[in-house]
Amino acid sequence: MIEEALLVEQLQTEATQKRAFELLVNTYKERLYWHIRRIVLDHDDTDDVLQNTFIKVFRNINGFKGESKLYSWMYRIATNEALSFLNSKSKKLNISNSEIQEKMIANLESDVYFEGDYIQLALQKAIATLPEKQKLVFNMKYYQEMKYEEISAILETSVGALKASYHLASKKIEAFLKED
Repeated sequence: MIEEALLVEQLQTEATQKRAFELLVNTYKERLYWHIRRIVLDHDDTDDVLQNTFIKVFRNINGFKGESKLYSWMYRIATNEALSFLNSKSKKLNISNSEIQEKMIANLESDVYFEGDYIQLALQKAIATLPEKQKLVFNMKYYQEMKYEEISAILETSVGALKASYHLASKKIEAFLKED
């Protein structure tokens, strides 16, 4: 793995930008895909949001000051893009965000890219019932096994608040699964 400071320097230098961006995409596309996928749930929508994320990263790389890790900065962009996408989709369909989540969960059952079993589907349904922040924290901690410090940098929230959100999310998911 290339050192982050060198990669950023290459991304901000016109002569090396194209090759550095290809390296950046190849290094982070899978992790960002799954992060976005857990928010928007649909494969095709995830691809669109991922593409928009990388476009934003490319357009704004010269504004990256290195105050956080490049990885955290890109995850913040991906998170914001995914949430904006969901808000836009709910407005277009003239339904609430919770209704859009219900539709997406229903679509998961027929999604050829969803490889989960009954238990995975039940877990996704439980996660969909969570408030947005708890959902993000749970997905990052549970699926991506991020440290609270990393999540804190991405979501710009204190570690204590994240721990509380994760605990509440876990309890709500547990209660949902017991009912189901």
